[in-house]
Amino acid sequence: MTISFSYDRKQVIQALRYHFFTRVEIRILVILINVFTIAAAVLLYLKKIQPFSFLLFSTLWMALMLVIWRILPNSIYKRSHTFRDEFMMTINENDVTLTTERGVQHWPWQRFSKFIETPYFFHLYFDNRSFFLVPKDAFANITDQQETRELLRRKITNNSR
Repeated sequence: MTISFSYDRKQVIQALRYHFFTRVEIRILVILINVFTIAAAVLLYLKKIQPFSFLLFSTLWMALMLVIWRILPNSIYKRSHTFRDEFMMTINENDVTLTTERGVQHWPWQRFSKFIETPYFFHLYFDNRSFFLVPKDAFANITDQQETRELLRRKITNNSR
């Protein structure tokens, strides 16, 4: 199956957010900041701490969410030329081939460690930090999308590292 696509900025930003929140260290950090902020709120209510402590943890929480939700995805989007290219991708039983005006790249299925499906994309991971986004709206119909999903499940889930 061959698809042609380019990226929509808002969808890519949302996909990058999904990527960050799937990272274990980010989730642990968010949970810890939330726990400390809630604990600070309870202790403030019980008059065990000064309002400054609650303000400090609330500020940390806001700063963390601002960085993860806005700054990080936007900076990655702006720095990457990939999101401005036009792509042709061929997906078959043997490999995935990506074609741009700059060249052609072939990836055998063994190259991928996992895939994640989000509302707008299939994230094809090479390792924990590098991945390629395949937009779902690039498929002609829902049947092609489902066939690709099944192919990804068959070919990639057995490659976990």
